[in-house]
Amino acid sequence: MADSELTFEAKMQQLEEIVRQLEQGNTPLEAAMDQFKKGITLTNELQQTLSQAEETMTKMIDQNGNETNFEAPNESDNGNE
Repeated sequence: MADSELTFEAKMQQLEEIVRQLEQGNTPLEAAMDQFKKGITLTNELQQTLSQAEETMTKMIDQNGNETNFEAPNESDNGNE
């Protein structure tokens, strides 16, 4: 399975493993650089996934089936004036 096909959780697990290996400090420099680059790529992919999820979560479907942005109620609307 290609990295781009992995689930968010699988990518996160890979990133955590890379961090553990790099923190140990016994990885040869070339391998550490490769792992670091892979970690950066995974971080960017994870951030993109989170951004897309956030965008999706801030939208609602109105009665006509149209997407509309979800707006949190104003603090003054919560009855705690």
